[in-house]
Amino acid sequence: MAVPPSTHPRRLLPLFLGLFQGALLLFFALFVTYDEASAQAEDINLVANQIYSTFPFFQDIQVMLVVGLGLLLTFLPRYGFSALTHNFLLLNFSVQWALVLQGLLHHFHHGQIHLDLHKLLISEFAAVTVLISVGAILGKASPCQLLVMATCEIPVYLASEWVMVICLGVLDVGGTITIHVFSCYFGLGVSKALFRATQQPLHPKETPTPRSDLMSLVGTLILWVFWPSFVAVLCQPGDAQHRAILNTLLAMSASAITTVVASSLLERDGKLSPGHLQNGSLAGGVAIGVVADMPMPPVAALALGSLSAVVCVLGFRFLTPLLGRKLTLHDQCGIHNLHGLPGILGAAASVVAVLVASKDTSGSHSSQLSPVGGNASEVVEGQWGGRGGGGQALCQAAGLAVAVGASLLAGLLTGAALRLPCLARPPERLCFDDSLYFKIQDQAESPGPDSSAEEGALALKE
Repeated sequence: MAVPPSTHPRRLLPLFLGLFQGALLLFFALFVTYDEASAQAEDINLVANQIYSTFPFFQDIQVMLVVGLGLLLTFLPRYGFSALTHNFLLLNFSVQWALVLQGLLHHFHHGQIHLDLHKLLISEFAAVTVLISVGAILGKASPCQLLVMATCEIPVYLASEWVMVICLGVLDVGGTITIHVFSCYFGLGVSKALFRATQQPLHPKETPTPRSDLMSLVGTLILWVFWPSFVAVLCQPGDAQHRAILNTLLAMSASAITTVVASSLLERDGKLSPGHLQNGSLAGGVAIGVVADMPMPPVAALALGSLSAVVCVLGFRFLTPLLGRKLTLHDQCGIHNLHGLPGILGAAASVVAVLVASKDTSGSHSSQLSPVGGNASEVVEGQWGGRGGGGQALCQAAGLAVAVGASLLAGLLTGAALRLPCLARPPERLCFDDSLYFKIQDQAESPGPDSSAEEGALALKE
């Protein structure tokens, strides 16, 4: 008996996730195990110290991604359930998928993959790229499209990270280039290919309300508080980690104040834009990540934070409308302004920092735990890995080029694949609406024919 068209998209999501989780269960049963317990007391103490020093950072990052980022995406007034739930779903899906790929590529020895907290942390960093990228198409893509996007993005990210960190030796402890820049342009590439050259007027459900903007601002505050943990977790414990925390706090404090100044000056009546506050306050954390553990004066962190906030606010005010008109580029959450522009600014700052530090005869240098193919004791350190300051500066610039080029190309190909009809892209009039995916108990809050079950069934048949 044929499946009615209206129920096919409903069954596609549980089928996709059920098959994925079943395959993961089989894979973990056959190949994944925990590290063997150490027999010596000093080894046990060493492992315990590593866990106790890493797990608080790990928990902070969990709060950032699950709560902070989820609430940040709730600025769409009728898409709050979907934004929070899809963010949570994509995080868990991407972490498990990254664990498998990381294990097969870097940790598969004697037929086994030994799982530890560091490997889980690195997989969570890979999942961050997906959570950022989907911001470009938030509200206009189905859950199945988002899962396929995550399936394609994770291996591309792991490959590009390997090229940047291992082959080129890019220094990027906070993921400014490897995470923020990569995920931004991957998401923009997906958006461009998925929606092609169609420029559509503002959707009636896109306009934020005071309540939705308030929820999004709460998400910003949570991200702001925990961001230093995201930047410093991979630093070598000691001076480098301490320096990364301080620089991140200074940069984000400066970006928060500068956002208020820039937003007020750009508005004719001097009022503040909630969208500017929600994003510009975080721009300093994006930009500082690549230089957070490098030797530099505190004023440099303040300056970088302020400049990144200005770039972010100007991007929302002028660049996003320009790209929409000229390139018909859809960027729902403004990821180009929060992650792309501050990320490029941070990469440029890293080139300057490397050149300046190379002239310093004090011998101080940056050090960080290797995020690729190593364990928690593996350290990438030394005076630019044996290269001079000029050579390392070229590597930083080359890493930026790889991040932008690889992510754009992969994003365009992924976006083309997401146009397949079987992935159940939502119809235009039901975009940005929770009622398409959730049972909304209080229908009085969302009246109108667009939110009714009958309308949803008819639209899915199309």
